Amino acid sequence: MLRKPGFLIAVVATLILANTDRVSAQSDRVDSCIAAQMSIRHIPGLALAVIRDGVPVKVKGYGLANVELNVPVSPQTIFQSASIGKQFTATLVMLLVEQGKINLDAPITTYLPNSPAAWGTITARHLLTHTSGIVDHAGDSLAVNFRLDYTEDQLLEKIRQMPLAFQPGEKWAYSNSGYVLLGILIHKVSGQFHGDLLQRYIFDPLSMGTARIISEADIIPNRAAGYRLENGEWKNQDWVSPTLNKSAAGALYLTVLDLIKWDSALYSGRILSKASYDQIWSPVRLATDSLQPYGFGWFLSPVNGRKAVYHPGGWQGFNNYIARYTDDKLTVILLSNLSPDNPGKIAQAVAAIYVPALAERVPHNMPDRDPSFKPVVESLFGKPDTFNLDLFTRDYRQKGNSNLKSNQSLLNIFGPVQSIEMVGYDSDKNGTTLLYRVRYKAGSRIVTITRTKSGEISIFSSSTE
Repeated sequence: MLRKPGFLIAVVATLILANTDRVSAQSDRVDSCIAAQMSIRHIPGLALAVIRDGVPVKVKGYGLANVELNVPVSPQTIFQSASIGKQFTATLVMLLVEQGKINLDAPITTYLPNSPAAWGTITARHLLTHTSGIVDHAGDSLAVNFRLDYTEDQLLEKIRQMPLAFQPGEKWAYSNSGYVLLGILIHKVSGQFHGDLLQRYIFDPLSMGTARIISEADIIPNRAAGYRLENGEWKNQDWVSPTLNKSAAGALYLTVLDLIKWDSALYSGRILSKASYDQIWSPVRLATDSLQPYGFGWFLSPVNGRKAVYHPGGWQGFNNYIARYTDDKLTVILLSNLSPDNPGKIAQAVAAIYVPALAERVPHNMPDRDPSFKPVVESLFGKPDTFNLDLFTRDYRQKGNSNLKSNQSLLNIFGPVQSIEMVGYDSDKNGTTLLYRVRYKAGSRIVTITRTKSGEISIFSSSTE
């Protein structure tokens, strides 16, 4: 039986309407998710981009780019990149590899003469993959004073003085110093500042119109202010010297609109050859022959068994995340102006709205299986400066004392503990493992505590929700 044209038009219209309703419902759910997360985490402002099958389906700003001036975030708001800038440094290195100016497996002493003898086997590949053994200067306040200006040569000398934490290729340990060295190496082999090369080879060709190196001196329209938490209250970002905010470890200005263009270029294979991208997204093989899920400027761990590449970035009052769920052709980009925070959790929650299989398995509150232990947990996290070290096993006391200091730091940042609820419990012949959700004035953490049969704490750890 032939259908009348009007019938077919009605069917198409119904399908279009149903799809429109679905997209609208997803968008509303994203708005609700972001609002809830910003409230829980005390985030001033946030910009979001969601890209599905190469098409931006949600691009929006939330909250305030500048609290003092009451300026709202928009898609045009410029944020500091922090460590998501490392993927651009890695791309630039690979461009120079393709041009024959850098050999990934040659000793970096080839390009950086007068280096320590210990650097004799360190390569650019080691620097890219955080396997060089060079200590992270950002984690060592004695190595580099963030309030002093350094020339590249002075910064190089500071890093030269730091001993190796392990032999190159032996282990994996995140090191901003390695990417600082890559920027210096790029300058040595090309004769040009890495920021100028980024502009020439990446930002301009991709029309990333507002992407650039950080400059506090220049007038930058739509620039967001960065914030940190102190006792759960917003404070302006700490000041960092201008030269340290020009390194290749992640010192860029970006908008979500810039990163949408970047994501498109990655899918289309622009800028680099396929062989170069294959190296960027391959896990590094350690000397032990084990694989570490980090490539060149990207983490490579799957999410719920689905392929993903991603990178967080936190620095000077900003915290960002880009996640590319490549099995699902879904990208979530999140830029926020609060440090510390864990934007990866927000990105995954947003991703799950579009692909439910990506949802994080969030632990739920349960009846307390060991209420007599609750006061100990409250002391661990609510009053760590008065905690009795005798409650730890003898072997764990030194490490436990270090973790107590971290807990005190959390209180100084997120404010006092508001509640502690059990979310997991498991007991066997060796002891008991207990999980708790600790809610602070701003934010919450999931805590894991292991106790021996005799009741002593043999280990405890926590991670931001």
